Amino acid sequence: MTPDLTSYDSIIVAVSGGKDGTACLLALLEAGAPKDRLELWHHEVDGQGPSFMDWPSTSPYVSALAADFGLPLYRSWREGGFEREMLRKDAPTAPVLFESPEGLIRAGGQGPNGTRLRFPQVSASLTTRWCSSVTKIDVADRALRGQERFLNRRTLFVTGERAEESPSRARYAAFEPHRTDTRHGTRRRRHVDHWRPVHQWSEAQVWDSLKRWNVMPALPYRIGFSRLSCATCIFGDARQFATIRWLDPARFERLVQYEQQFGCTIKRTVSLEQIAEQGRPYAAALAAPELARACLSARPIPTVFTPAWETPAGAFGQGGGPT
Repeated sequence: MTPDLTSYDSIIVAVSGGKDGTACLLALLEAGAPKDRLELWHHEVDGQGPSFMDWPSTSPYVSALAADFGLPLYRSWREGGFEREMLRKDAPTAPVLFESPEGLIRAGGQGPNGTRLRFPQVSASLTTRWCSSVTKIDVADRALRGQERFLNRRTLFVTGERAEESPSRARYAAFEPHRTDTRHGTRRRRHVDHWRPVHQWSEAQVWDSLKRWNVMPALPYRIGFSRLSCATCIFGDARQFATIRWLDPARFERLVQYEQQFGCTIKRTVSLEQIAEQGRPYAAALAAPELARACLSARPIPTVFTPAWETPAGAFGQGGGPT
């Protein structure tokens, strides 16, 4: 179903630079969403600090996407990002910062002390796979709950999970009240619906959408990566980690050292070094080293529009992802 888009005061599209979030934006525009009510939200995995897990080129891509479509972009992040949370020892989870029309807002950080000292583990559980909840889901919740502008108004929160990606995601509802919804409360009423417009789409439909709009896929897709999650996503396979080891050996070595420090690997039964040894860098990356290096650059991207759209090398691959 397509909700009545004109009934919402705000329509928020969560974008990571990935194809599915971008397809959500395009689907909204094609469905006639009022453009003056649309805004893009981007969660900075590394907390606006030095690149550790995420692609440096993601933030510039998202900025260009917002600029090209003339939409406001609000960033949010967990202070210290992924790395600070991973290294947390006898301390509370860091506060969240989020941009708003009124400026930068800081919230949280007063929770109970706890210790991680390990990478998130590959699991469908968001407690075990804490990266998704701590750096994205909980951050969005804080931003929704922390802004008075969403009280006594109707808000649509849009994300790009697709049923085709995994059995777990296939069970998601395409439309439901959002976690932050309090429409039936007695105080601080906040009507927030959660819509996944591409939930039933195939990957081919997603790429066709970007092609219709001549939207260039983000750089990592073009060198062979099939998902635009973190550069060193815990779901990465042998080819991905072999590519990262070739492209960014300092980052790869840093991850290896943390595995050794924690005495616990990302994959539980095998180390990153062992995984990378089992794979070979993507052929598209080896064939275009300058393009591959551009994935590691935070330089501005002039536009996401391209006059000569091509299916990226990473399309229809086996990139791994949430179960």
